[in-house]
Amino acid sequence: MLKLILAAWSLVAGTVIVHATGLVIAVGPIVCAAAQPDLRFWPMTWLVIRTVWWLIVIHMLEIALWALFFWWQKCLPDAESSFYFAGVTYATVGYGDLVLPKDWRLLGPVEGLTGILMCGLSTGLFFAMASRLYSARANTATRE
Repeated sequence: MLKLILAAWSLVAGTVIVHATGLVIAVGPIVCAAAQPDLRFWPMTWLVIRTVWWLIVIHMLEIALWALFFWWQKCLPDAESSFYFAGVTYATVGYGDLVLPKDWRLLGPVEGLTGILMCGLSTGLFFAMASRLYSARANTATRE
């Protein structure tokens, strides 16, 4: 049981480190865009697209962290199964066609909860970006 708890806490900590690092990297272009906004449609749309792409990359890295652990511990038959299971669990899709062995099965809900929290952080960043761009656009409109 101690092995399971240590694994869960380590995986959660690793996921949070990856996510925090990714968000710090993502904030730079958003702050620059809000400081000197190009408020035309395509530049703003391109910023949103890049941000979404980056958030997906961050989540894929986090899924890979869990998948590599499952594969390393031989929880699932192969790397493909490990990545598939980690992806559907992290995203809380939970098809149920693959399950962890009894000794490791409590990691599934922990990964799902971690995925929900990390998606919430990404949503928060996305909302902050949209608010900043909207405020910049509103301030520019009132000055004109």
